[in-house]
Amino acid sequence: MPIMFRLLLGLTVTLVVLVGGLWLLQRRLIYFPTGNVPPVEDILPGWEDATFETSDGLELSGWFMAPFEEAPVVVVFTGNAGNRSDRASLGRNLVKEGFGVLLFDYRGYGENPGHPSDTGLARDGRAAVEWTRQRAPGHALVYFGESLGAAVAIEMALAQPPAALVLRSPFSSLADLAALHSPVPVRGLLRDNYPSLDRVGRLTTSILVIAGDSDSVVPIDQSRAIYEAAPFPKELVIIAGADHNDVPLVSGEQVIAAVTRFVFG
Repeated sequence: MPIMFRLLLGLTVTLVVLVGGLWLLQRRLIYFPTGNVPPVEDILPGWEDATFETSDGLELSGWFMAPFEEAPVVVVFTGNAGNRSDRASLGRNLVKEGFGVLLFDYRGYGENPGHPSDTGLARDGRAAVEWTRQRAPGHALVYFGESLGAAVAIEMALAQPPAALVLRSPFSSLADLAALHSPVPVRGLLRDNYPSLDRVGRLTTSILVIAGDSDSVVPIDQSRAIYEAAPFPKELVIIAGADHNDVPLVSGEQVIAAVTRFVFG
C-alpha cells in the first residue's frame, strides 16, 4: 500500500471518528444539567411544589408561587446549565412585584427523568404552560426565557402566544453561537439548532429583549439581531457592564424593573 494512500486513509478514519464522536456526544457539550434540588421550603418559603406530565409521558417538577390578585404569572424558561434552584433569586424578585412565578426544570435537569434535546424541551415547555393555565386560570401568562431558554420560549410563543415575552440574552441560533465558541466547524453537524432569528419575526406578542453589553457567552450583537427582527411592540434594555451570568443580568434591579414596567405599563 503506497505511503500517501495510507496517510490519506488514516486521516479519513480519524476525521470520521472525530465527526462521529461529535455527533454522538454533542448534547453533552450543549446541556449542563445539575441535580440536588433542595426542598422548596428551604430556599423559597411559601412556594409550592409543581408536578406535571409531558406529552411523551415524563413527569417533571417545578416550584410555583400564585400571583397577587389579578397579576400575570411568569413562566421561566431556564438556560442550559444548573437547575431551578439557581433561579431562586429571579423568582423571588419577580414575586416581590406581585407576579406569580413558575420555575421548572427541563427533562434531565434537577431530578427529572429523560435527556434534553430541542424537541424534548419544546414538549417540556408546553407541559409547563398548560399546567400553569390550569393552576392559575384567568391570569395572563408572561414567558421569561434566558439564553437557551429564550429559544425555547420563542418556539413556545409561536404555538401558544403569551401576554408578553421577555428574552434575556437571546442568541440568533445555536449554530451561530457554536461557530463563535467551537474550535472546529460544527454548523452542519448540530442535531439541535434553535433557529430563533428565523422564528422571532412571526411572533404576535409584545417582546422585551434584555442583554448585557459585556456578555462573553452570547454576544450582544446576536441579541440585538433578535430585537431588530422582532415585530412591534418591542423594547430593548441593555445592562451596562454585565456578563452572561452576572447578578445584574440574571436577577438584578434593572431586569426586574424592566419586566415590571413592560408588563404592567
